Amino acid sequence: MTVKRITATIALLGVLVASTSATRAEVDLSKLPPPAARKDVTYEKDIHPLFEASCIRCHSGDKPKAGLRLDTLEAVLKGSKEGKVVIAGKSKESPLVIAVSQLDPEMSMPPKPKPGRGGPGGGPGKPPEGGSTGEKPPGGPAPAGSVPGGNGGPGGGPRGGGFGPPPKPLTAEQVGLVRAWIDQGAK
Repeated sequence: MTVKRITATIALLGVLVASTSATRAEVDLSKLPPPAARKDVTYEKDIHPLFEASCIRCHSGDKPKAGLRLDTLEAVLKGSKEGKVVIAGKSKESPLVIAVSQLDPEMSMPPKPKPGRGGPGGGPGKPPEGGSTGEKPPGGPAPAGSVPGGNGGPGGGPRGGGFGPPPKPLTAEQVGLVRAWIDQGAK
């Protein structure tokens, strides 16, 4: 490698580190809800039900969003295609906490609707591609196996292909419970 190329590579790395640091600095961690006071928080008993209601629709199955599955403890601890999302014992440093706390608009989970769009499926009154407006299909009941709220039906699997209302963000109390779980070792 030439000196010029090494210098360019170092400069590029500097820019990447600076942009990553700037992104982290934009998130005001003082706004995080405090960890819950509850002791012995476990994934199965306390966290899985939260994820079931708000996260698993997109983060389960064969093709989970961002390669992140949240439907089992092992999958959560494995992380996403970007890396680990839980740092056991360190909830403030865990990307999962930043995402579910909705403090960073770029990382918010579930994603905040984009202006002019009615959520993950499209604009108001516009069904998701291959989806439904939520109205009863003409001539009969919903497809066999479908569950109100988006589990099943065409586009299928546990995520439901966009059917049902968008998932709700976790409350401050729920984020506090996720923080307590992580701080207690993410078991």
